[in-house]
Amino acid sequence: MKTTDRILGLLGIARRAGKLALGADAAAEAVNARSARLVLLSRDLSPRTAGDVRARAEKCGVRAAGLRATMDELEAALGKRTGVIAVKDTGFAKTLLALCAQERGGISL
Repeated sequence: MKTTDRILGLLGIARRAGKLALGADAAAEAVNARSARLVLLSRDLSPRTAGDVRARAEKCGVRAAGLRATMDELEAALGKRTGVIAVKDTGFAKTLLALCAQERGGISL
């Protein structure tokens, strides 16, 4: 199974568990409320939005990582079209971050 597929599957499980905030606004609220553990960005997110989200996450001490998945792929996995996802559970965040690093060939994000 491809790493991207594993990431998408895990995101689907996290969504059903209520551990995600989907969309730039919801993710920003989670980051500001200090409930976000990780912010994920789709491959085709606009550079401006990606920069804004990364800056907000960095300011609040939350790790941000890019995905190889597109918004369409995220929509298929999550049932909602989005390019920004805040992960609100430490366990899911650690596993997703490790998978993102593996997806990038072991490069730390």
